[in-house]
Amino acid sequence: MDLFGVLTLFGGIALFLYGMRVMGEGIEKRAGKQMRIILEKLTANPLKSILLGAAVTAIIQSSAATTVMVVGFVNSGIMKLSQATGIIMGANLGTTITAWILSLSGIEGESVFVQLLKPSSFSPVLAMVGVTFLLFSKSNKRRDVGTILLGFSILMFGMQTMSGAVEPLADIPEFTRILTLFESPILGVLTGAVITAIIQSSSASVGILQALSATGSVTFSSAIPIILGMNIGACIITLLSSVGTSREARRTALVHLYFSLIGKVLVTTLFMLANAAFRFSFMETFVNPVSIAVIHSALNLISIIVMLPFMRQLERLACFTVKGNTAADEQAVLLDERFMATPGLAVDRSRALTKDMSDCCISMFRDALSLIRNYDAKTAQSIAEAEEKIDIYEDRIGTYLVELSAKSLTQTDNRETQKLLHAIGDFERIADHALNISESCGEMHEKGLSFSASALDQLDVIIAAVTEVLDLSTRAFFNDDVALAARVEPLEDVVDDLRAELKTQHIERLQRGGCTIELGFIFTDLLTNFERISDHCSNIAAYVIQTAMHTMAMHEYMHVLKDMDSGRYEGMRKEYLEKYRLN
Repeated sequence: MDLFGVLTLFGGIALFLYGMRVMGEGIEKRAGKQMRIILEKLTANPLKSILLGAAVTAIIQSSAATTVMVVGFVNSGIMKLSQATGIIMGANLGTTITAWILSLSGIEGESVFVQLLKPSSFSPVLAMVGVTFLLFSKSNKRRDVGTILLGFSILMFGMQTMSGAVEPLADIPEFTRILTLFESPILGVLTGAVITAIIQSSSASVGILQALSATGSVTFSSAIPIILGMNIGACIITLLSSVGTSREARRTALVHLYFSLIGKVLVTTLFMLANAAFRFSFMETFVNPVSIAVIHSALNLISIIVMLPFMRQLERLACFTVKGNTAADEQAVLLDERFMATPGLAVDRSRALTKDMSDCCISMFRDALSLIRNYDAKTAQSIAEAEEKIDIYEDRIGTYLVELSAKSLTQTDNRETQKLLHAIGDFERIADHALNISESCGEMHEKGLSFSASALDQLDVIIAAVTEVLDLSTRAFFNDDVALAARVEPLEDVVDDLRAELKTQHIERLQRGGCTIELGFIFTDLLTNFERISDHCSNIAAYVIQTAMHTMAMHEYMHVLKDMDSGRYEGMRKEYLEKYRLN
């Protein structure tokens, strides 16, 4: 092989790896969120978990992505170690689908059907369709499909380039002698593991071996140890992803290592013993891309069958290696950085934590309301602690979403990210106002003050209105319910009117001597906090409508809501005025 042959070989490898990356990113971008939904539908049945892991990996074309995702799930407390084990075992089987796709390059025959199956026939067509979608389609879905098709075409072209570049090596005796060295199981395993560790993909390393098989110099006795090593090398990616995670997540990575190491070594040892006893004739024959796919699949399938009865023992071994119980103070990392590799999943986890944040705000508000009539120091303390928790939520979710927004997101995920970024600030401010209400009640308790029966009755009206507007806005936000969101602004207007009317009546009470100035300040503060909470609820509902309108412009939102549908708006406003009428 001359210099140009070497350059062609490395160019083919570069195209192959790049195509695999582009295709994988396209699939994860389009299907990542759906894969999360599939993975969360877990079962205690190990066989179903294995099939689930195999299916997910076959779809996203990456066992590394699946296992890293699983480590993130365990680290976040979404998934248990016992559930993750089956998924990981299945991922090892699902990754073999790539080898079967690449084996199409080794199909031989002159029939029209066989010719159509060859990558040289369909790859240019897929590339043309992919480029057309990318350049001329405005649909994000089609553009993502175009990225997948183009990545696949580049991958197959790289495969063909590699195969063509290594064909002359068949005539070089030195190359043949080097390949015979890999018949040594230890050397073959080490070589396969190192190659996979370097390129960070067992599918890619098996693909390179399939390209080398085009030389006609790779025998079964050389290929089996190398493929074994490639499967073991894939565990390095999972181990690296578990650095800095919880005990359970590190144990999950070790389960992957032990399954691959013990399972593959056990199966290969049994095979080698059988070969020593029966001398399989095919061991010295040369492999092709199809036979490599068969070896890859058989090794993983038989490993699963052999290790399936010992799943719990694998977990115990991992627990023995990483000692200690899962401590109660070892908090789950709900926004795991590993989810960034699958942006759709990261958006979904951010939304889930934002929901927790809103639930905490609602609970704070209800607890604060209870203090108006019956002050309790413990409740007030829990509200203060919850407010600090909400501040942490806002900081962590906000930082995470800003980092996430820099990733390659679908249009839908990008809009959802912007919506969440806006909303977390409003949820945090609602928590602040709930704390203000609690502190006002604390001031009343310390000074021995209390509202009159008529003042409490008036407060009950605005409290009921604010409680409903808070409920409407949060339900609309997390259900993406535009119709429900449209009811928030009319009710918020009514809350503004109630505040103004209650303030006027309060001034009249002051003038009559029916209320002290000191208590009047507290009453006014409560009204202000109720009105501000209502304002933030209006903002939250606005984000739902703005997202549906594909704009985050508040002016445009208000124009559409009030001017273009004024009849419906006024109808809802009158409905709420009647419902929350002061006596």
